Amino acid sequence: MQLFILILNPDKVEKMTKKTGHNKKDLTVITTHINADFDALASMLAAQKLYPDALVVFPGSQEKNLRVNIKDVDLSNLKRLVLVDTKQPSRIGKFADILERPDIDIHIYDHHPPMSNDIKGNYEVHCLTGATVSILTEIIKDKGIDISPDEATIMCLGIYEDTGSFTFPSTTEKDFTAAAFLLSKGANLNMVSGLISREINPEQVGLLNDMIQAATRYNINGVEIVITTVSTDNYVSDFAFLVQKMAKMENLNAIFAVARSKIPEVDVGAIVTPLGGGGHTFAASASIKGKTLAQIEQTLTEILYSKIKSRNRAKDLMSFPVMRIGDDVSCKEAGNLLTRYNINALLVTQKHNGTENLLGFITRQIIEKALHHGLDHIKVKEYMTTELVSVGPDAELVEIQEKIIENKQRILPVIDNGIITGVITRTDLLNILVGQSQLVSSNSTDPFKEPVHVRTRNVLKFMKERLSPRILDMLQVIGEKAYQLGCNAYVVGGFVRDLFLYRTNEDLDIVIEGDGIAFAKKYAKFVNARIHSYEKFGTAVIIFPDGFKIDVASARMEYYKFPAALPTVEMSSIKLDLFRRDFTVNTLAIQLKPDKFGLLIDFFSAQKDIKEKSIRVLHNLSFVEDPTRVFRAIRFEQRFDFSIGKLTSGLIENAVKMNFFKRLSGRRVFAELRQILEEKNPIDAIKRLDEYDLLSVVHPSIEFNNQMISMFNSVKKVLSWHDLLFLEEPYMRWAVYFLALTRHCDKETADEICMRIELAPRYKTILCKERFEADRSMLWMEKSLPTKNSTIYKHLAVFRIELILYMMAATKHETVKRSISNYVTRLRYINTSVTGKDLKKMGLEPGPIYREILQAVLDAKLNGQLKTPNDELDFVKSYVR
Repeated sequence: MQLFILILNPDKVEKMTKKTGHNKKDLTVITTHINADFDALASMLAAQKLYPDALVVFPGSQEKNLRVNIKDVDLSNLKRLVLVDTKQPSRIGKFADILERPDIDIHIYDHHPPMSNDIKGNYEVHCLTGATVSILTEIIKDKGIDISPDEATIMCLGIYEDTGSFTFPSTTEKDFTAAAFLLSKGANLNMVSGLISREINPEQVGLLNDMIQAATRYNINGVEIVITTVSTDNYVSDFAFLVQKMAKMENLNAIFAVARSKIPEVDVGAIVTPLGGGGHTFAASASIKGKTLAQIEQTLTEILYSKIKSRNRAKDLMSFPVMRIGDDVSCKEAGNLLTRYNINALLVTQKHNGTENLLGFITRQIIEKALHHGLDHIKVKEYMTTELVSVGPDAELVEIQEKIIENKQRILPVIDNGIITGVITRTDLLNILVGQSQLVSSNSTDPFKEPVHVRTRNVLKFMKERLSPRILDMLQVIGEKAYQLGCNAYVVGGFVRDLFLYRTNEDLDIVIEGDGIAFAKKYAKFVNARIHSYEKFGTAVIIFPDGFKIDVASARMEYYKFPAALPTVEMSSIKLDLFRRDFTVNTLAIQLKPDKFGLLIDFFSAQKDIKEKSIRVLHNLSFVEDPTRVFRAIRFEQRFDFSIGKLTSGLIENAVKMNFFKRLSGRRVFAELRQILEEKNPIDAIKRLDEYDLLSVVHPSIEFNNQMISMFNSVKKVLSWHDLLFLEEPYMRWAVYFLALTRHCDKETADEICMRIELAPRYKTILCKERFEADRSMLWMEKSLPTKNSTIYKHLAVFRIELILYMMAATKHETVKRSISNYVTRLRYINTSVTGKDLKKMGLEPGPIYREILQAVLDAKLNGQLKTPNDELDFVKSYVR
């Protein structure tokens, strides 16, 4: 390939050798590190543009195809050594032997972080860029040195390879600028992409699997580190690529095989240096000989504990927003707040001239004692603890631990420039000390009792694959408009859940950290849409001209005054807003802020539960606060083919035993039941309702038995048949199933059910009146068929489509089904062409006779006696004689 000829082709090197000479006096040599990569090769080429008479030499013996190796050079004639992409003596092979010679002029071009044992050059150019060749390219550009398209391609290759095509965290502005210059010089990106693209082969797949299986996780100073070992007798090409692949697949902060890191707390270059290696802050490697894997792992672990910076700073551990009260709040009010927010301490503050001053804190124990002694009305300032200490946002774990323990302080405020930005509790500290700082246990079931840490990953590419251009553009504009208002916007809930379940869902639920209604008004004006706002709940609905809707809510936290009550709403953060939701699978959020667009946020292991197909509540009192969640749990379980978790199932049984449903309004029960009956196949959900004894919530007479199963299956077949007709005829799917659910009920029981679930009058008419009329017509048809089409038409035309479909499902007679089918598909669309005007032209006086004649014409046409308009006119003439 032409790309390699410039450096690696032996003939080319031979020519270069003859020109410069191996053994000439005052020899200048350009070299790099032993494990030369594309950046090293490109840097040597670029350096030769700066030193045109220099000899390019590889320091190691593994480059067998090259004529110019270190063993071919008379080092006694060496006067200048140019090092590129390294300044470590351990990485330049035998060239390290001449570093002490006083007559050697050493020039260094490198992008690695400085180390204590670096080679000291007479001339050094150092910059923390993504690639060394970026530094040399800038010099070439400034000096106006001309380069060919082939040379530009090689140099561009070095930049793309060492920056991961500009995706590695070490990438800088200089790398982009250098690449742009090289493109202007004719760099061939097709050749670059062809050389750096990596296809994973079966051998590498097996190796990658071994690495994942052998991974060991450590929690070091609050940072999760993964060390993996793998053994092979053969050289593995592109091993660094496999490590990068594993880090992405497992969403790892730092991994050690070939070392990779994506967080500043883990400087992998500094960590592998004691092992004889080197590299950057985010990528490094080391070659170690004479030790077993176990010895290396032990040594590495010791280095990690000494090198990794603590991530346990106050700003990383604190909870926010901070729950606080004024000093004039009564003990009773403070007790209510502690219960409402399920916390054990409150900060007490006082506002003065627009400034909030921290006075102290008060605990649940103090409040409970005060209430026990009848001090409900006394202000908290009388009993609060005023001797308290605080920390700044950058306080280390040691300082936090000392202040909480030594001062016996339940709650530690985090204060930044006089502003309370968060709090750290004793429970927070305990969780860190026992090593629960990074991942919730795989057995976690109760978010109230376990530490919750956010998991994030960028899903923008996935969004582009799954979402329509309209929806994607809409989300981007929402993020931009919210940002302009100083707010953060998120798309949350079912939309995000269904995105990962590969289900179509365009019901956008937007949460705004800030004033959701103010955002909705601004966005609606921008897109020329209408808005309905609900100030009490901090929500709004944006309605586009074509009817498309977006739900908007201010980030809020709900609390419940008593079981089954409607929630009271307060402003809160996105984390608390998600925590108020029903199930973990509905707690995913995607950030819409322009610079973080597409960032998936998962506080409650929702991705794990989606993967495991589990429905789990977020806390143990979930069904106490809102029993309707039981119906939703069953609906989601059946819709997605998931399973209700063991703890969640037990909590449902407890809610039924405690009969929290009796406090629900009938309207809320009906709303949940209606959604279940709208599902494509509600029979399994109804069965689950029966298993939990929840059908009795609707009415004690409703019994799940073989007769009901048969009826529901029949309804399913009939509705499927109707849908396949593609009539574009709207109908209430739930109503047909509800008719089947209550078919056994007499009129008195039906009235009781309608009253219990507070059914609207229009629906009550269907279920409590028209259903019995439909039953009578169905029984008549079972006894009277076959009969004329006109007679069937008169019996069925009075019913709405839901009742007709119910009759078709309920009857056991095939002749009745066929007759109803004939009515639905043909008879009801038959109309006469003759009108009252035609009758008037015939000289007939208007009156009741018109209706009689037109009905007679329709009957005759229904019965197949009339085919054309002339047939109808002839029939009228004969009828009136």
